[in-house]
Amino acid sequence: MAAASQTTTETQQVRASARYLRVAPRKARLVADQVRGLSVLQAQELLTFSPRGAAQEIAKLIASATANAENTHDLDADDLEVAEIRVDEGPTLKRWRARARGRASRIDKRTSHVSIALRQIEEE
Repeated sequence: MAAASQTTTETQQVRASARYLRVAPRKARLVADQVRGLSVLQAQELLTFSPRGAAQEIAKLIASATANAENTHDLDADDLEVAEIRVDEGPTLKRWRARARGRASRIDKRTSHVSIALRQIEEE
């Protein structure tokens, strides 16, 4: 049996990732959820004025993905949108703090792995 040929117009995706960010994944996901689906210009504007600590790191990552799109794929930054953004948990740094009576309590410093995919905005 011959397979039917399918003609699909796949949009090109440009990816970038940042690993071992010193931001808890739970907090970084709050920022990631805000920019998912926005155009790159809207996302950069939103992140510039966001008070959250993860916003600066995600803004750098979007800038890196945009530079990848412009320099290696010859895409225009004005025509890109955030297609996918994912925040995964990285390794946890375990530290301790001295407590009363010679005891110690553990402090977990969580890290994140953030990956992003940009795609060209589809004109209708």
